[in-house]
Amino acid sequence: MHIVIPDRSPLSTPSTLAESVAQQRNALANLLREPLALAAQACSRAWPNRAGLNAALTHALNGLPACKYMYALDTHALQLSDNISHAGLIETDYGRDRSDRPYMNEAVPNQGFLLSQAYISLRARRPSLTAIQIVRDDDGQVLGFVGADFDLRDLPITAKLYNEPTAWRQIKGDPAIRGAVFHQTRSDSQLDLNLDTVLGVMEELMTDRGVFHGKLHFSSSRATVWLVDDPYRYRLLDIDALTDPDTCLSYPRRPYPDDAVVPKDRIRPVLDTLRALRFMDETFYLRAGSLNIFNGMVGLTFSCDGSHYLPWGEFLSKGYDFWASSTLGIANTAN
Repeated sequence: MHIVIPDRSPLSTPSTLAESVAQQRNALANLLREPLALAAQACSRAWPNRAGLNAALTHALNGLPACKYMYALDTHALQLSDNISHAGLIETDYGRDRSDRPYMNEAVPNQGFLLSQAYISLRARRPSLTAIQIVRDDDGQVLGFVGADFDLRDLPITAKLYNEPTAWRQIKGDPAIRGAVFHQTRSDSQLDLNLDTVLGVMEELMTDRGVFHGKLHFSSSRATVWLVDDPYRYRLLDIDALTDPDTCLSYPRRPYPDDAVVPKDRIRPVLDTLRALRFMDETFYLRAGSLNIFNGMVGLTFSCDGSHYLPWGEFLSKGYDFWASSTLGIANTAN
């Protein structure tokens, strides 16, 4: 069951993945804090009676439709109740020692509520998280904890997806490849030998045939393309398709999208710059390059296995010296 959390924030769309995670966790914590506090109060009155705890947690679970299990633990993380699920009681976990689980090794804040970091569940092996609430007696002494387990698939979700950043990013690749980069030399692939034709075909596909994302794999002489008419599936073009202009006839003509970030007349300069990087050096050279016209990002993977992602305009502004120094920097950090 999925619940959409109402969006009441004036800054509703997070700008980074980290901000999106923080926003979602904050929304979940606000949603769970009160039900867990009420569950802890009810358990306090029944503590440590197994049947009483089961009854209190069964009642509490009715208010948490997304929760998978609830249970009560003593101060040593030994389970005092059964696992309470929407399908009924699961008796096998009574007495279970949960002290080694990730959520029991995080510090519970002073207010007594903790929303754990996500972890992989022990049995279902699914991304999960646990909400923990301290249980106290009437004198404020800690009796133990109430735990509530959630499968991430069932958790309440926010209605907004974060914006993918468009700033230049550099990512190191396989250390083994970086360490051996000085012992390799580029060899002409079939794609290299037919680049004039290949780039002409790719330009036609992207400017007039509905391809919005294209990736050229120079070393293995192939391309993968995604079309606006069928965005969920990619097409694989081998060297025979890439060197035959008739391939373009297989794709219906489409007007260039108005919401494309990359201007139509800049597709060819981007492709020509990919060509230049492919031949820029016999040791440091481009292995694969991609362009997405909607987010405007160029993706590059070099012979040292280092990758770059950057906006198309910034990509066109970079010269040989920049790329040579960037790839060399990655190659020299092979550890």
